[in-house]
Amino acid sequence: MFNFTPDIPMTSEEFRLMRELIYQHCGLHFSEDNKYLLEKRLSKQVRLHKFKSFKDYYYLLRYSKTREEELAQAIDLLTTNETYFFREESQLRTFVEEVIPEIMARREKEGSRKLRIWSAGCSTGEEPYTLAMLLQRPELRGWNIDIIGTDISHRVLQVARKGVYGASSFRATDTSYIQKYFEDVEGKFRIVDDIRRLVNISHLNLFDNARVSLLGQMDAIFCRNVIIYFDLDAKKKVIENFFQRLHPGGFLMLGHSESLINISTRFALRHFTHDLVYQHPPRPSDTLAGGNP
Repeated sequence: MFNFTPDIPMTSEEFRLMRELIYQHCGLHFSEDNKYLLEKRLSKQVRLHKFKSFKDYYYLLRYSKTREEELAQAIDLLTTNETYFFREESQLRTFVEEVIPEIMARREKEGSRKLRIWSAGCSTGEEPYTLAMLLQRPELRGWNIDIIGTDISHRVLQVARKGVYGASSFRATDTSYIQKYFEDVEGKFRIVDDIRRLVNISHLNLFDNARVSLLGQMDAIFCRNVIIYFDLDAKKKVIENFFQRLHPGGFLMLGHSESLINISTRFALRHFTHDLVYQHPPRPSDTLAGGNP
């Protein structure tokens, strides 16, 4: 099945050291079956540095003065970042038609007209830009909307900042959105400046508690198809960080294949018309008239 034959093989001990280092750094978990993946994707760096073994590369990642840059390069090589605009349509519909009105009602009750949304693990930016396009609604005129997209990979963030995309990013995009919010640039499509200005793209390791806390409080967090790459302990840590970053009553949007079973009991599962969404329980004083919790 796999045709890769390494010119510098990774020993079992080197695999153990390498995967522990990566796990400690960012929570990415590689099982015993993934040894070939680390060997294949990191062999380029071993050759680049003219090392004779993966252990030499491990020492570079662990102890060198440039370890942060080298680790970032390694994570770039090990992560897959497949995404596209308007992914998981039913969840986005729930967000726009039911979640956002509920957040707006709560904010207005508090005397605020500000929305803060975090796209965690935003990859090449399709998700935060999708949210920015969806929030171009008449009822949100005059509101201060802040959308933050973060990812651990510098490579994908460069794409997100440029905001230029090929056809594969539009497999679920209605033509009207392309016509309204993109410009044709040499056969590709660039997101218009009015939408780009709503999105702040930043590098962030979800395991870096200090930097995560600097993000402040959010009304909604999107983290779809990211925690599937973590083991249980790492999932618990990241989900607890999300809980701490959400306002009471705020919402956590996970991928459709993900749930918080055995991970956290801190969230309530809300049943909306088109989807299920996790919610940070609101304060009793935040209870809205009309039956919303």
